Order: sequence, then structure tokens, then C-alpha cells
Amino acid sequence: MRTLVILRHAKAEPGDGLGDVDRTLTQRGQADAAAAGGWLAAGGYRPDLVLCSPARRTRQTWQAMAIEVAPSGASPTVRYEPALYQCGTEEVFELLREVPPEFGVTLLVGHNPTVSRLSAMLDPEATRDSDGLSTSGIAVHTWDGLWSDCRPGAGVLLASHTARG
Repeated sequence: MRTLVILRHAKAEPGDGLGDVDRTLTQRGQADAAAAGGWLAAGGYRPDLVLCSPARRTRQTWQAMAIEVAPSGASPTVRYEPALYQCGTEEVFELLREVPPEFGVTLLVGHNPTVSRLSAMLDPEATRDSDGLSTSGIAVHTWDGLWSDCRPGAGVLLASHTARG
């Protein structure tokens, strides 16, 4: 059984002269990210692997979540993947198919529209918000098989949540 937790980064500042990659989380975003970590921990969705966009707001989202979802002594492997900032769903599917089989639960922290499209492609039959994942929105998908089996239609939407702190 594989579990993919897809998370859209928490609420970020508008930029104000910064490049998009350097945008930071708002105070609300920090609280929402911590709440997302708490929701994942309460649901037993503790990641073995975290695939995170290298953008500052996604890194900050993961760092705020980590306190809740990865208690001391149980730290997941964390990889900052440029494809999660720059690419679309096909490249993300390729990245997921390369996840080693020893990882059962992978948390992907990324951006819209890619994360919403990814979730919709994994389970096209699931009922979801027409606007996709909101900031701090979570979609949990599962399937029997390996990561190499990750493709459109492969993952049932098991749970979804929008974290607010």
C-alpha cells in the first residue's frame, strides 16, 4: 500500500518586490501549516519521505509542519525538488514513480495549479472543490502497488482537509 499526501503550501505574502521563489509565509500561513501537521499526525499520515518545492514558502510550510508530523527520533527523508516548482503534472508523476519502494508514505509540498491537477488526475471520480486545493489544502491518496505504479487514475482519494490554525 502506498500513500501520497499532497499539500498546497500555506498562505504566502504577495511578494512586494521579491521574486516569486522568495515569497514567505504570512503569520496565518505559519499557523495553518502547523495545523496541517497536526491533522496529518492525528490521522496517522506520518511521512517517510517529503518531496518539497525549493521555494521559500513551501520550505517554511514543511518546517512548520515538521514539529507536529515528525516528532524527534522519527525524522523523514526530505528532498527539495526543483521539478515541484518549475514543472507540471507529467514531471511530478515521473518524480513519484522514482520514489524508492521502502517509502510507504510520501508527503508532497507544492504549488497550484500542479498539486490540484495531480490530485484530480490520481482520482478523477472523487468529489472535490472546483477551485482545487486551497492554501494548506491536503489530499490523501492511496493505492496498492509500488511508486512505479503512480499514474493517472491509480490513487483513490482517501481523505481531504483544509488546515486552518
